[in-house]
Amino acid sequence: MRQLLVALAYLLGSFPTAYLAVRLAGRGDVRRIGSGNVGATNTLRAAGWKLALLVLLVDVGKGALAVWLMRKATQDSGWIALAGLAAIAGHCFPVWLRFEGGKGVATLAGVYGTIAPHALVVVAGIWLVAFGLSRIVALASLLAAAALPVAVYFVLRPPAPVMVATVLVALVVMWRHRGNLQRIVGGEEPRFGKGEKP
Repeated sequence: MRQLLVALAYLLGSFPTAYLAVRLAGRGDVRRIGSGNVGATNTLRAAGWKLALLVLLVDVGKGALAVWLMRKATQDSGWIALAGLAAIAGHCFPVWLRFEGGKGVATLAGVYGTIAPHALVVVAGIWLVAFGLSRIVALASLLAAAALPVAVYFVLRPPAPVMVATVLVALVVMWRHRGNLQRIVGGEEPRFGKGEKP
């Protein structure tokens, strides 16, 4: 049962919210617009804030739902964290889009808002400060992802399986931002509102 729920978590995460929303709105393929990212920020660029907000909420919700379903089956924190990891992996590497999905930040928020809400508050604070100072979404997301395992460790002191899953989550999200990181290091990453590729 728990193994099936991990697979279901992946499928929930892989639901291509931005792709379908932009298509159904008649705005074309979000992967061919702006940064090409399949997420809420690029939906904002492609179809406006209302649709972007919907995409954001669904992407957060699918992470939260994956964790909630696993909690209905077991209280084992390792399995719960694994379901969260599977949902984020599904969002980043969806089978429906040839394993090229979003960058995982919204789904991460849904997962850790359910597993570790106090730690997520810390991570969200880091994101907001970094974005406020830099106006670079990708930099804020990279710093938040890097801070996630530290925040989870000090806030929860969780068992090893949860820490391993959390480190893997951070690595997946940072890997999905590797192109942005290269541009940041090279001083080529535009700031929000000025052609940025989040």
